[in-house]
Amino acid sequence: MPSYGFLSTHPPTRCGLATFNAALAAQLTVDGTRSGIVRVIDHGDDQRPVPGVVHTWSARNPAGWREAAAALNAYDVAIVQHEYGIYPGTDGEEVLPLLRRLSVPSIVVLHTVLSQPSARQKSLLEQIVATAGAVVTMTDTARDRLLVGYAVPAGKVTVIPHGAAELAGVPADRRTRPHLLTWGLLGPGKGIEWSLRALARLQDLEPTPTYTVAGRTHPKVIEHHGEAYRAGLHQLGAQLGVAHAVDYQDVYHDQEALGRLIRSADVVVLPYDSREQVTSGVLIEAVAAGVPVVATAFPHAVELLTGGPGLVVPHQNPAALAKAIRRVLIEPGLTARLAGRVRPLAAHLRWPAVAARYDTLAGELLDARSPAVSAVPA
Repeated sequence: MPSYGFLSTHPPTRCGLATFNAALAAQLTVDGTRSGIVRVIDHGDDQRPVPGVVHTWSARNPAGWREAAAALNAYDVAIVQHEYGIYPGTDGEEVLPLLRRLSVPSIVVLHTVLSQPSARQKSLLEQIVATAGAVVTMTDTARDRLLVGYAVPAGKVTVIPHGAAELAGVPADRRTRPHLLTWGLLGPGKGIEWSLRALARLQDLEPTPTYTVAGRTHPKVIEHHGEAYRAGLHQLGAQLGVAHAVDYQDVYHDQEALGRLIRSADVVVLPYDSREQVTSGVLIEAVAAGVPVVATAFPHAVELLTGGPGLVVPHQNPAALAKAIRRVLIEPGLTARLAGRVRPLAAHLRWPAVAARYDTLAGELLDARSPAVSAVPA
């Protein structure tokens, strides 16, 4: 089995990339495969030593790519998580010299593919793809956007979905009222205000729904704006008369607690403002858990939910959001039909299946590097 070096943000940093990298690394090394994580940190991150982390690269140290590359070169394959905002330099450009310095094959996982990048962002991503051994997008939408909007070789791009935990055996908390759920780091663009307005339109239901908003405010939002977004949500809920029905859980749930929360939901609501989001771990987790999803029309939701296990509504439209939630809660047979559409998807969304595809891709890269064995006459 190949050994793996990982480059990413990583717990205790709390962000989607860190969570993804931790889950992928854990699954790829569950059999004891040798591995090491090069953790990217920023100002304010918890810098205490973490098991599995072999090197730390501070985003405040642009020249740190040399030492980070050296740490990754100690393994057979490097798996690099890419997002424009996590590496040093403008648009995270310092990841490019690191990739060029690698002497081992690299797999770059693209968490964002912009439809309207700046010229600099477009050039940087094209160079990253050119330098990488292989590139992974997590949706067909992201792959198509990459191939149409950027000058990249199609043969380098593989679609491997975001992984999801197995929640089938997790007990669900019993609730007496319909339970709506949104989770993840909070901040402007999360769209919780549209869910609150939708909830106000559902007060005629009997019993009336409750709504859980689970997650801390994003650290970068706190750094620049404090808790203004969360405070605004509390104020809006009071104005709409639904504050009593909303439970704000200002915590970062571990996997067990999050699993119980997801399993207790009747509807997962993803009211995001983004029209660019091609990957959503929250969406994958909800779908894999078999919970009906109502989401705005961000690209990943459109791809996964259209004709599938959820309903898609226009952005910033609380009336449409409320109508879709109402359908899931009261339309006879709808929840069962949506759940039935999950079964063909669920197996290949579990982390073991996802990690196996990364392992196969790594093996292909290593095989391509191996010199051809010459036939020797007897």
